[in-house]
Amino acid sequence: MQLMITLVLGLQIVSALVMIGLVLVQHGKGADMGASFGSGSSGSLFGATGSANFLSRSTAVAATVFFLSTLALAYFGNNRAVVSQGSVLDQAASAPASAASVPSVPASGAGLIPTK
Repeated sequence: MQLMITLVLGLQIVSALVMIGLVLVQHGKGADMGASFGSGSSGSLFGATGSANFLSRSTAVAATVFFLSTLALAYFGNNRAVVSQGSVLDQAASAPASAASVPSVPASGAGLIPTK
């Protein structure tokens, strides 16, 4: 079980790093506005529209893997054997036997005030 959690956690970290990288590589919506005024080049590695499709689909795949690994980690983290020991009140009801060994203290605490 621990090996499975480690593998899913590694998959989640890798998918998060891939998603960060893909988001940083993508151009914003306003990037084309600057290119139309001559401040940037319109050519790219993937072509004019190819980069948007490839990068956005790759980001969607990485986000899906990240989401599924997060759900798997939540399931594995919550999938523990539950040991029923009763309620807290049931345990407190059986505790007076151990409370008898506690020394008695005056209720008001007046005996603890020093006098001259």
